[in-house]
Amino acid sequence: MEMKFKPYEEYKKVDLPWIDEIPSHWEMKKIKYIFSERNERGKEREPLLVASQRHGVILKSMYENRTVEALRNLESLKYVNVGDFVISLRSFQGGVEYAYYSGIISPAYTIMIPKGEVVRRYFKYLAKSYNFIKLLQTCVTGIREGQNIDYNKLRDQKIFLPPKEEQDKIADFLDHNLSKIDKFIELTERQIELLKEQKEVIINDAVTKGIDKDVEYKDSGIDWIGEIPAHWEVTRVKYISKILNGGTPNSSISEFWNGDIFWVTPKDLSKVSKYIYSSDRKITKEGYKNCSTSLIPKNNIIMATRAPIGNIKINKIETTINQGCKAILVDKNLIDLNYLYFLLNDYLEELQLLGNGATFVELSTSNLSQFKINIPPKKEQKEIVSYIEKETSKIDRTIELYKSQIELIKEYRTSLIASAVTGKIDVRDF
Repeated sequence: MEMKFKPYEEYKKVDLPWIDEIPSHWEMKKIKYIFSERNERGKEREPLLVASQRHGVILKSMYENRTVEALRNLESLKYVNVGDFVISLRSFQGGVEYAYYSGIISPAYTIMIPKGEVVRRYFKYLAKSYNFIKLLQTCVTGIREGQNIDYNKLRDQKIFLPPKEEQDKIADFLDHNLSKIDKFIELTERQIELLKEQKEVIINDAVTKGIDKDVEYKDSGIDWIGEIPAHWEVTRVKYISKILNGGTPNSSISEFWNGDIFWVTPKDLSKVSKYIYSSDRKITKEGYKNCSTSLIPKNNIIMATRAPIGNIKINKIETTINQGCKAILVDKNLIDLNYLYFLLNDYLEELQLLGNGATFVELSTSNLSQFKINIPPKKEQKEIVSYIEKETSKIDRTIELYKSQIELIKEYRTSLIASAVTGKIDVRDF
C-alpha cells in the first residue's frame, strides 16, 4: 500500500546509527534530560501489574498468560503510575511499554516518567517504531537469550523531539488512521472466522449426511451424530484400524539423538497443514530400539493424544512418534484415509471429552479404539472426500487471500507509525 503524504520542506542530517535525518526544526536531546526515573517502593497494597508487548503495562488479573505470582516481599516491588513507561526485561525486542494502570511491578524493571516537553501519546508510538527498537538493541547487556536493556546506556542516548504541539498532531494523526486500519484488520479476521465456520459446516454435513440428500435415513444410535443414511454402517475405530503408541529414548544418551529416523511430537502436529512432512527432532537406530515406539508407515493418521488432544494429521513420511501421540494405521480396504481424516477432525470435540487423567488429560488407546464412527460404502467415501476438497479449497483460497491482506496492512501500519514519528511525512495539517 503506497503512502500519499508529503514530506517536510527541510531536513537536517543527524549522526545516529538508527536514523540519518530529521525535520530541521526538531531537537535532539538525551533521554536522561526528558525522562526521570521512578523508584518508589513500599506500596504493597497496590495491584500487581504485568508488562506485555501486546497490551502494554496492565493489571496482572487481566493478563491471559500465566505469570509467576509475587506473594512475598511485595514492599520491594516498584510503583508504576498511569502514563509511566516501563522498560521490561526484553524491551529491546519490542519497545518500551506504556502503563495503562497504576500498581506495582518487578524491581528488575526501569520506570521512566516523561517530563513536560514529552507528549506521552507521541512517545508511546515512537517507542514501538522499528527505528526506536534499533536504538534499544544498541543498549543491551548480556549475551544471546540473556540480553536485557541497560538503562545506564539508554539514558545517555540522544533521541529527536518535535515541538509539543507537533507531537500532539502526530499522535492525533496516528490515532485516527490506526483506528481505521485496526478496524479493517478486525473485520477481515472476523470474515476468516466465518469462512472457517462455513468450512466446518460443509465437512460436518458431508461426513454425517453424505452428499446425496435423496436417501432414507436411520438413527445412528450415537446421540451427537443423530440420523445417518440408512445404508451406512456404524463401527468402532478398532475395527477399521490398528492403534500404535509412542515413546521417547533416554534424553541423556547422546547416541540416541540426531539420527535419520523422524520422531514426531505434538509440537510437530501443531503446524498448520493437513500433512506431516518432517519432524523437529530425529532419533538414531539405537534410540529407536531403546524406546517403546513403532515405525509408522506413510499415509496413516497421527494425532496428539495428550492435552491439548487433537491436531490430527496424515503422515507423508515413515516416522516414529513420542508418547504424546498415537498413530492410527488405517485398513484401506475398509475405509478411505482422507475420509477418516475429515471424520475424526469433525468429531474432535467428542474425542476430547474422552480424555482423562489427574496430572494431564490423555486420550487412552482403549477410549480411542472404542470410539464409534459412521462409514458409508467405500465408493461413497471417495465421493465425499472429493466433494469436501472441492468445496473447501475455494474457502481456503479466500482465507489465504484475506490473510495476505492482513499481513500487507500490518506492514503498512508499521511503516506509517515509523514515517510519522520520525518525520518522514508531514502531518501538521491533519
